[in-house]
Amino acid sequence: MSNYSAPQHTTGRLKRPFGELYYEVTGQGPALVFAHGLGGNHLSWWQQVGHFALRYTCVTFAHRGFAPSGALPEGPDPADYGSDLAALIDHLDLSDVRLVGQSMGGWSVLEYALAQPSRVAALVLSSTSGTLDRRACDPAGGTGYDAWLQDASAKIAADTARGIHPAMGALAAERQPALHLLYLSIDRMAGALDKEKLRAGLRRTAQRTLADLAGFGVPTLLIAGGEDIVFPPFLASAIATTLPCGEARMIADCGHSPYFEQATTFNALVGEFLSRRR
Repeated sequence: MSNYSAPQHTTGRLKRPFGELYYEVTGQGPALVFAHGLGGNHLSWWQQVGHFALRYTCVTFAHRGFAPSGALPEGPDPADYGSDLAALIDHLDLSDVRLVGQSMGGWSVLEYALAQPSRVAALVLSSTSGTLDRRACDPAGGTGYDAWLQDASAKIAADTARGIHPAMGALAAERQPALHLLYLSIDRMAGALDKEKLRAGLRRTAQRTLADLAGFGVPTLLIAGGEDIVFPPFLASAIATTLPCGEARMIADCGHSPYFEQATTFNALVGEFLSRRR
């Protein structure tokens, strides 16, 4: 007979000016908060919560506008993400947090870490530079980014025409068709949310430069997928080298969603990084 007991699990809804922010808390130990990307919600982190909940208190939530959090008639403004995360952390009375942000979730976690660096033990940016201006982070002065963007845009158009989600990409969809279908199902839970408008909001609010992070002392790990066509993977190491406590890891055979398509490798990288930040 197995002695296994499932980790503690609760759900809740935090009242915010826009409506309610849905969240789940699983496990016990130091706080580990996950912020999902544009194609996800709290469910996106199923492989991370299952792995980390025996050692950490895992907190997942759905960003404003993403079901089952409250919808907004005009759609969410990414400028509000940081304050939502701050309100959730305060509501749960978490004084010492570790933050993991995927793609769009980078807007939430980076802004919180910049505002409250003393409360953040570690920061993981997965396939994202958050509110940093991507082109301005290119060590080649923007030429590398421009070339990457032209190639990536063509690949996104080709993938979309074949029903393949860019956040996984053609190679990942072919290697793991069941995961690709699950990703699509989670993405569709957003319903009528205008994601093109939200993408424009993300671009509008990504105005920070690396100079803004010159004194940023939070230990930060950037993870990128070598096959990513949504985030320029070469920026991960470019950004990490400029941070006082930054490091970068590349998963070569992976697209935009390493946490989803290469969860074992992703979890190992995050776990090792966190173990050095206790």
